[in-house]
Amino acid sequence: MEYMEQSDNYYLSVGRASDLKDKKERFLFRLFEILPGFLSWLFLFLIAFFSWFRPVWVAIFAIIFSVFWFFRTIYFSFCLWIGYKKMRAQEKINWMGKLRSLPTEKLESIYHLVVIPMYKEPIEVVKDSFKRLVETDYPKDKMIVVLACEERAREEASIIAEKIEQDFGDKFFKFLITWHPAGLQGEIAGKGSNEARACKKAMELVDSLGIPYGNIIFSSFDVDTCVFSRYFSCLTYYYLTSLKPNRTSFQPVPLYVNNIWQAPVISRIFSFSSTFWHTMNQERSEQLITFSSHSMSFEALVEVGFKQVNAVSDDSRIFWKCFSVFNGDYTVFPLYYPVSMDANTAGSFFRTMLNIYKQQRRWAYGAENIPYFLFCFFKNKKIPPKQKIFLGFEAIEGYVSWSTSSIVIFILGWLPLFFGGAEFSHTLISYNLPKIISRIMTFSMLGLVASVYLSLILLPPKPPQYGKFRYLVFAFSWLLLPLMMIFFTAFPALEAQTRLMFGKYMGFWVTEKSRKK
Repeated sequence: MEYMEQSDNYYLSVGRASDLKDKKERFLFRLFEILPGFLSWLFLFLIAFFSWFRPVWVAIFAIIFSVFWFFRTIYFSFCLWIGYKKMRAQEKINWMGKLRSLPTEKLESIYHLVVIPMYKEPIEVVKDSFKRLVETDYPKDKMIVVLACEERAREEASIIAEKIEQDFGDKFFKFLITWHPAGLQGEIAGKGSNEARACKKAMELVDSLGIPYGNIIFSSFDVDTCVFSRYFSCLTYYYLTSLKPNRTSFQPVPLYVNNIWQAPVISRIFSFSSTFWHTMNQERSEQLITFSSHSMSFEALVEVGFKQVNAVSDDSRIFWKCFSVFNGDYTVFPLYYPVSMDANTAGSFFRTMLNIYKQQRRWAYGAENIPYFLFCFFKNKKIPPKQKIFLGFEAIEGYVSWSTSSIVIFILGWLPLFFGGAEFSHTLISYNLPKIISRIMTFSMLGLVASVYLSLILLPPKPPQYGKFRYLVFAFSWLLLPLMMIFFTAFPALEAQTRLMFGKYMGFWVTEKSRKK
């Protein structure tokens, strides 16, 4: 906390309200922490309250809300389809050919720094990721790869790290294994703190080699991230042709398909739902924020002081940190090129379901970024007010919608009937409300047709041990989505926001990786 007391930019390293020494600032940050959970619970309470106090108002609101979600579903479906078409088009482009059309000295100066944090993942997962790195079309003599291990798992990790170094260490320009010490004060044990340590070690190597930071593209990958063959050439092209490469992050499309055929039905649906959400968001680039695997300028990363070591949602926090350091002059570029990762699987069906819930809760805990960026907005007067309002509203609305929309859609047509009393039950609107809502939601469900189709064509080749009947089971399992969205999306999001609201802060939960041999 010494840094926070002395630096003018101390607020950039704040993880939670208790990190602040000034009572007024601590109180303000605490209010911001309460905000997302308060808004979500307030919204649900007001719907229930007015269903009793003014049932006709809620009935009218229910119809308007359903129509709004109908058109929003149509909009999302168009964004998803356009994003998918662009992704497929990007995969077909010869990016190395396009790179050769650029000035040679410009291209030859670029290096890639890839950091892969590892905890207790099995060798199959780590090995697949490195194998795919080697198979890319980008020159390996321009790649520095770091396997970032956790000291608290040294017994298991050291065996895997030695095997990876033996098989792949000589395939790249430089290969490093780093160890993140356990129990460092002011840190949360997780990907962000591990990666920050690895980047500092890599910086020492880069300094010894005399490579300018601006000539290095940094990629933050999860341990199960498998890059497609032209990822680095595609990334390099956009980096070199970007107007402000040092003020831009590059976000690929995450496909959760590495082990999709081994995953239970519900896990498959959630994997594709996540894929579709991020594919769709590529079309809304003005509000795009880094998530999971992404790339950026190493110069920018060093300038902002690396990833935050006391944040759970480090992959999105780095965007907000850069946005604040550079006074709003920072964007995320939609790469429209895919990387693949694992679907959520565990040793048993029950444990997989529990892990899905925990993973969704950790992702939803990204609401911790709301107090962070609101406090940064408050402290930094150089960020244009228009940007503060637009991005702030979009982020807050997104998290509140995440925790409430599926619940509201499920209950809104029935709450006025349940709480409205005898007087409301004799009105015409009470008779027609369930029918109207049901028909609107039925039309909205047509958006699932596009989801089913896209999920089937995105599936990797079917292993021979699975019959064709599995395609049919997979297609019809999408009918479970509305119910799943309540129990595995809204509920974990509400829990995450409620924990933040009451100061019951979460740590970094590592998603279990499991592959059948």
